[in-house]
Amino acid sequence: MPNLRISEAAALLGVSDDTVRRWADQGRLPVVNGDNGRMAVEGHALAAFAQQLADNPESGATVAASARNRMRGIVTRVVKDGVMAQVEMQTGPFRVVSLMSREAAEELGLEVGVVAVASIKSTHVVVEIPEA
Repeated sequence: MPNLRISEAAALLGVSDDTVRRWADQGRLPVVNGDNGRMAVEGHALAAFAQQLADNPESGATVAASARNRMRGIVTRVVKDGVMAQVEMQTGPFRVVSLMSREAAEELGLEVGVVAVASIKSTHVVVEIPEA
């Protein structure tokens, strides 16, 4: 499972690096030591935290009035059946849900904690994997 740098976690949550560090210091967001010895966040932990933030926004928090059509986020849930897959992502304050073939979800390696990009076109959502 991927570990994300503090700056990556901050960008995915739509907050500053300092806010992520503060949440880690407060014990709200679990962190690990990354490969380089610096603080990092496991993909699963960030996905759970992103959902928690979206479900329980802080008092007085505002949300954007609009969004661009390509939103980088983190996969928070994947449900697969025989043919189809439902992939949920948290992109800042936005929850994005995409229905796709199970084959497509497996080819992209979509699972909780994976960073992906949601491309929004009308009523269709296409999920892509960004360059590292």
